[in-house]
Amino acid sequence: MNDSNPTDNLFIPESPLPRVIIIGGGFAGIEFAKKLSHEKFQLVMLDKHNYHTFQPLLYQVATSGLEPDSISMPLRKIFARRKNSYFRLCEVMSVDAEKKVLQTNIGHLSFDYLVIATGSSTNYFGMENIMKYAMPMKTVPEALDLRSLILQNMEQAVMTEDKKIKQSFLDIVIVGGGPTGVELAGALSELKSNVLPNDYAEIDFRLMQIHLVEMGTRVLAGMSEKASQKAQEFLEKFGVKIWLGVSVTDYDNLEVKLSSGGTLFTKTLIWTGGVMGMTIDGLPPSSIVKGNRIHVDTCNKVEGTSTIFAVGDVAAMMTKEKPQPYPMVAQVAIQQGKLLAENLNASLKGKPMQPFHYTDLGTLATIGRNRAVADFPFIRLQGRIAWFAWMFIHLMKLVGFRNRVVVFINWMWSYINYDSAIRLIIRPFVRRNKN
Repeated sequence: MNDSNPTDNLFIPESPLPRVIIIGGGFAGIEFAKKLSHEKFQLVMLDKHNYHTFQPLLYQVATSGLEPDSISMPLRKIFARRKNSYFRLCEVMSVDAEKKVLQTNIGHLSFDYLVIATGSSTNYFGMENIMKYAMPMKTVPEALDLRSLILQNMEQAVMTEDKKIKQSFLDIVIVGGGPTGVELAGALSELKSNVLPNDYAEIDFRLMQIHLVEMGTRVLAGMSEKASQKAQEFLEKFGVKIWLGVSVTDYDNLEVKLSSGGTLFTKTLIWTGGVMGMTIDGLPPSSIVKGNRIHVDTCNKVEGTSTIFAVGDVAAMMTKEKPQPYPMVAQVAIQQGKLLAENLNASLKGKPMQPFHYTDLGTLATIGRNRAVADFPFIRLQGRIAWFAWMFIHLMKLVGFRNRVVVFINWMWSYINYDSAIRLIIRPFVRRNKN
């Protein structure tokens, strides 16, 4: 148990209960915290942010459709009425697996069980200029930075006489044809057609071009061929220029170099082209696999450890029968977090842990008003009905009743008035060196 370890200095009360530390308040962490018995364990959640973010709607924050507080939930609210549950705002530095001690930037904490649910970060594939100048969109601050940059570029375009520079302020290049890139391209196209012309009457937005660059042979490669084709049709009707079989090789904050030898000019390069796991130091080197993910067994236990687990995007569950890890999507994280909590609850009764089996509930992507694609196990949908399905499912998955109401009202307002009202540069974006 954890009541005698002298290294604890995060002001967590002593308890005779086994202590479970979970790192990360994302989908996996939230589901784990909800399902773990607060009668049988002391639970401590650590995160460098004090809120949970509903990442599937981040692109709407970036495109002025939603405010960040409508897709976020304070993590402490989740623990408000749960005894033996605590939250600490900190950054985890390393773990000592043998001594069962976690090192953070505010102190040490011992554990009986450790659950790593740190999620993923943007993968720039070692391209330093892309890391320096491209705009990622994995967190709320990054989405707000992108929103500010887009609006700041519109303001600059109004005051620029040089045609090439003006065009570079207007044009936007999105790298990555997955759900995030496709949904972002659709939202920006609607912004270009329905909203920005009302604010910037001096600009001819027929000149503005939105490019979507995908190194694969089709957009939405993780969905069915029909969904992929339909999504491409929707985007092309919006005027999005799609580059398939092409990758970005360099960018200097103006010139985008393509593997095809072509060049695009933009002040806004949005990078959704890859992700990698966010691991922590101290784990067995053999447990870190391709994509910077942690190799786990079928019960999410980290290779080479006995009481450390990993769930969600950072976990790579691979076996001889299934050599490829599960996709880094919310449903995998939710299901793994839930099962691991249930397994730990059952372990105190001497019951064996049950292996994880992923149930694919379907994949959806929206491409603007009345346009979406959906692949469910039992049916595939496109167009308006898929769009309504997308809206309903995302509303139900949002954490908190208040957030569901706010998002629904914002969506209805935008639908009726063809308006995204949150076009505010609250904090101007200033590029910082990311190296």
